[in-house]
Amino acid sequence: MSFSKFDLDARLLRNLRAMGFEEPTPIQHEAIPPALTGQDILGSAETGTGKTAAFLLPILQKLINSPASPHPRALILVPTRELALQVTEQAEQLSKGLPLHVATIYGGVGSKAQEQALKRGVDVVIATPGRLLDHVGRRNITFSALLVFVLDEADRMLDIGFLPDIRRIERLLPRERQTMLFSATLQTIVELAGEMTHQPVRVEVEKTVTPDAITQALYPVPEHLKFKLLEQLLKDQSLDTVLVFARTKRRADRLVRQLKRAEISAAVIHGDRSQNQRVAALEAFKRGRTRVLVATDIAARGIDVEGISHVVNYDIPMQPEDYVHRIGRTGRAQAEGTAYTLVTPLDTRMVHRIEYVLKQKLERRRVDGLDYSAPAANIPTPEEIRRYVEANRRKPDAATPPPPSRRRRRNRNRRDKSKQADTAATA
Repeated sequence: MSFSKFDLDARLLRNLRAMGFEEPTPIQHEAIPPALTGQDILGSAETGTGKTAAFLLPILQKLINSPASPHPRALILVPTRELALQVTEQAEQLSKGLPLHVATIYGGVGSKAQEQALKRGVDVVIATPGRLLDHVGRRNITFSALLVFVLDEADRMLDIGFLPDIRRIERLLPRERQTMLFSATLQTIVELAGEMTHQPVRVEVEKTVTPDAITQALYPVPEHLKFKLLEQLLKDQSLDTVLVFARTKRRADRLVRQLKRAEISAAVIHGDRSQNQRVAALEAFKRGRTRVLVATDIAARGIDVEGISHVVNYDIPMQPEDYVHRIGRTGRAQAEGTAYTLVTPLDTRMVHRIEYVLKQKLERRRVDGLDYSAPAANIPTPEEIRRYVEANRRKPDAATPPPPSRRRRRNRNRRDKSKQADTAATA
């Protein structure tokens, strides 16, 4: 089946061909027809399955056939700045040659340019919730002409804690509109969907747990040897474009500092970095100027870089679904890819859960040249801790009297107040 079967505008079909899209993916095949008829959509699809075009094509087709307006006619909410930029890039490519304007609204940068774009008039707004509400508060945007509302990666937005903002925004929208919600799993957003949609068409694409083209391996290692193991892995020059996942922002920053000290080009991307820093890091990674990009799970939403040779889970993810999402960053479009996960003894339970979801036992490997028996540096033994506590325990100084007890302080304060009263009466 080709995209021409959807009865799309000829300009949209031309842009699809220019982008190299020849046949619709399963999510596009299932979601586009009901979306074109104006039905609400409740879709389950993972990143990399083509869901962005699944909602953008019906939106653009609808706007082509609708009267123009100075106010936004479509709103797409996403959880992160990177995903906002990715969706915007695809929206601009698909709408090339059409009299439609797209604006991206996100935090971490100045709002002046965004405000000016909204005042000039836009058709499609792609936004993160917090910054969008800022513009709402400044009366830079109104939704009176809105026709379509899309909530992308809804499950992730709920994880981040956007639900109050989402509900505030939804209450500002016209009741008569088309709503499309997309999530990795439908179970997590059923309640939200019931509030926001009307008789939605459920579109669930069978999940490909992991592409067969991705080679996976676990590297059991003590926590204190993690970086040395990563350093050994990176001596292999076939690891030329490596996306490394760390559990927290602090660990990501520390890991990048360690990589740079080891003379390995690295950059970091997480929520505390400014938008300019995040864009610069991503561009350097895309263009090959940086070999390693360290990211947290939240910041990695929207990272869509072709040719990532390896994904390394420096820290194991908190959920099996996150593992699948992470390693899916390599092996895109059925290209070959490799995913390594560094696991400590404390990760055993999560490893079993991941293997249960994958329905396969992952290969365990060791790195040649790494001394797995090396003791942890600068970590005191229990006996050393006991001696330190004993040596530094505060002892009363004979020259310094002990501090007064609470009762003594209270009696002293009473005497001071009595003397002050007597002095005042005498005066």
